[in-house]
Amino acid sequence: QVQLVESGGGLVQAGGSLRLSCAASGRTFSSAVMGWFRQAPGKDREFVAGINWSGGSINYADSVRGRFTISRDNAKNTVYLQMNSLKPEDTAVYFCAAGRGRGNLPWVTRNPEDYDYWGQGTQVTVSS
Repeated sequence: QVQLVESGGGLVQAGGSLRLSCAASGRTFSSAVMGWFRQAPGKDREFVAGINWSGGSINYADSVRGRFTISRDNAKNTVYLQMNSLKPEDTAVYFCAAGRGRGNLPWVTRNPEDYDYWGQGTQVTVSS
């Protein structure tokens, strides 16, 4: 079992930065692929970024590539999402997710159905 708790969301002006953190509890963190998803009002949940256990495989949505950076600290059971050059269209609830047993794969899935555990979400609002 893995429990995920996100933090770091808030209100920021366009062009600003935020760093989200996701603290995981449970022994399966080290073998899990970790991902960030987001959901804006009236829209489906969408993949933002994901990272495998070693950090050697990372995947980004086209909409955030070059602006967002995902990383993980396995010693701290924490995954991060550094968000720079934020845009109003980045406004959403951001969710951390863990995919059990997929952390050692040489690729990162974007499919939310491949993620078994989810955090409660943290709101990110970008004003224009």
